[in-house]
Amino acid sequence: QVQLVQSGGGLVEPGGSLRVSCAGSGLTFDNHPMSWYRQSPGKQRDWVGLITSSGPTDILESLRDRFTISRGNAKNTVYLQMNSLKPEDTGIYYCKAVVSGTTYWGQGTQVTVSL
Repeated sequence: QVQLVQSGGGLVEPGGSLRVSCAGSGLTFDNHPMSWYRQSPGKQRDWVGLITSSGPTDILESLRDRFTISRGNAKNTVYLQMNSLKPEDTGIYYCKAVVSGTTYWGQGTQVTVSL
């Protein structure tokens, strides 16, 4: 059974940094692209970026200068590193994997950017 468990996030002041982790079981991350989404208050869940099974990443253009996605040394962990955070980055962040046609989501991690 595939499970994605997220950690990290929290409260940070504008300009700060946070990292959200996504640890998986029941799948090998190296074999599947992993995506990140976020849902801001009152809005739909939007795509943030992804890391492919071979390593290259793609980030939403408006976030590309502040957000990065990487794989951890632990084989089944991916990270979303967020720098220079702004209040509009506030939301719930989710990781996602598609395995054999089935979509799996992490439980979501709250990120709040505020003074």
